[in-house]
Amino acid sequence: MTDTSRRNFLEKTALAGLGTLASANILPKEMEQRMLIHHVFFWLKKPGSVEDRKKLAEGLQSLKAIPTIRQFHIGYPASTEKREVIDNSWDVSEVMFFEDTAGQKVYQDHPIHQAFVQNYSHLWAKVVVYDAMDI
Repeated sequence: MTDTSRRNFLEKTALAGLGTLASANILPKEMEQRMLIHHVFFWLKKPGSVEDRKKLAEGLQSLKAIPTIRQFHIGYPASTEKREVIDNSWDVSEVMFFEDTAGQKVYQDHPIHQAFVQNYSHLWAKVVVYDAMDI
C-alpha cells in the first residue's frame, strides 16, 4: 500500500468512526454542539421609570419570534436580601438559550433583532452582555 492510499484509508476510517460515534450520540464533549446562554442587562436612561421599563420589555418580547431562540426570559431585579455579591442596579434583563454559537449569530443578524436595537436603544443608557457555553 502506498503512502497516499494508506493516508486515504486512514482518513476515511477516521471519518467513518466519527460518523458512527455521532449517530450513536457518544461524541466526546468537546466535539458536541454546546448550548449558548445569552444574558443581557439593561440600565435605563430614566432609572426606575415604570413606563420605560414596560416599553423595553414589550420590545424584548418581539425577539421571541427569532427561530433560533430555544428558551427566553425577561426579568426585573428581584427584591431579595441585600448582600455584597448582588448587583441589582440594572432595570431589565433578558436570558436567551441557543443550541450553539451559530444560532446566536443568526439572532444577532436577524432583522427582528436589528429592528429592536433601532427602535428601543433610546431607552437604555448602558447594556452589559454575558455569554456562556454549557460545560
